[in-house]
Amino acid sequence: MAAPTSQEPRINDRIRARQVRLVSPDGEQMGIRALPEALVAAQEMGLDLVEVADKADPPVCRIMDYGKFKYEQSQRAKESRKKATHVLVKEMKYRPKIGPGDFETKTRKVEAFLGEGSKVKVTIMFRGREMQHPELGRRILDNVAEAVSHVGRVEVYPKQDGRNMIMVLVPGQASRKQREAAAERRASEERAAAEEPVPDEGAPAEGATEGAAAEAPETATAELAD
Repeated sequence: MAAPTSQEPRINDRIRARQVRLVSPDGEQMGIRALPEALVAAQEMGLDLVEVADKADPPVCRIMDYGKFKYEQSQRAKESRKKATHVLVKEMKYRPKIGPGDFETKTRKVEAFLGEGSKVKVTIMFRGREMQHPELGRRILDNVAEAVSHVGRVEVYPKQDGRNMIMVLVPGQASRKQREAAAERRASEERAAAEEPVPDEGAPAEGATEGAAAEAPETATAELAD
């Protein structure tokens, strides 16, 4: 009979210990038994004796249907691989100047995608001079992350990708630390925006005052001549 691989437990006559701690198919402790006695107990049930803890003293052996056990293990591993390789990635695109209504509609879809177990790539598309204001895109991404924090968390934080800015969300509740970090980024951006000088539209255009001053002497000269 071929020796078991390092991945497989010893079963039946492959077990080397003289005594084993025996466990029934239902998980009930059956005490320490001589190996031949344990093998007979398994055979009488039409099952296998499987060494499940070879480092214990004495080793722990359980009576089970080893073929069925291996099949169930194989199915579980197959399902795990299937889930790992078939994670869908959805994408939702926003514009930097998106209106409140469109923002809510798109964000509800992001929430639904996350609820279905999909990753979501959120993309901000910049055009022309909008590239000069990346903070607008970052603010939208932070707002999206906050709005869906009960069903999704940030896996890839906002970053520039050519003319776009992207963020990746995955299913799972956002941590308190992530929410606080997003809030701090928004507050920092708002402070920076508030400190930017705003041009005074009511002020006269450059050169207007000088023009008025230049015309004044001519008017005065005309009055004296009269």
